[in-house]
Amino acid sequence: MAEERPDTLWTPAQRGVLIAFVLVFCAVLLGKVYLNRQYISNPPPAGAARAGQLADQLDPNFATWQDLAALPQLGEKRAKEIVAYREQFRADRRGQIAFARAEDLLKVKGIGAAMVETLRPFLIFASTHPTSRAATTYNAAS
Repeated sequence: MAEERPDTLWTPAQRGVLIAFVLVFCAVLLGKVYLNRQYISNPPPAGAARAGQLADQLDPNFATWQDLAALPQLGEKRAKEIVAYREQFRADRRGQIAFARAEDLLKVKGIGAAMVETLRPFLIFASTHPTSRAATTYNAAS
């Protein structure tokens, strides 16, 4: 004789247990989402995330390429480009500083407006030459 197959895959008792299990699972997930909400600010904060970690701001007119390379997203190649531009600028125009403001960095190959905005919190621009003894000796020898 042919075996009779039930019309449904689950019995009413099994369906009830399955529905209860799914409801409890959903309740637990919703509870976790509600209790562990994370807030992401929009727009992002104005200051760079690691701006407070620097002991000092750097003046690109006098910083070494190693110091500049430590800045976020700058890297060794761009730091060397900044120093090369600065030295060429000093050779061409004695007595003038290459970078009076952040936008002057746009003249350096490989640095765009977005990079300038990223670096702005980490840079300081002196209006005159440094007053250290080494700088005075350098200027006197020129």
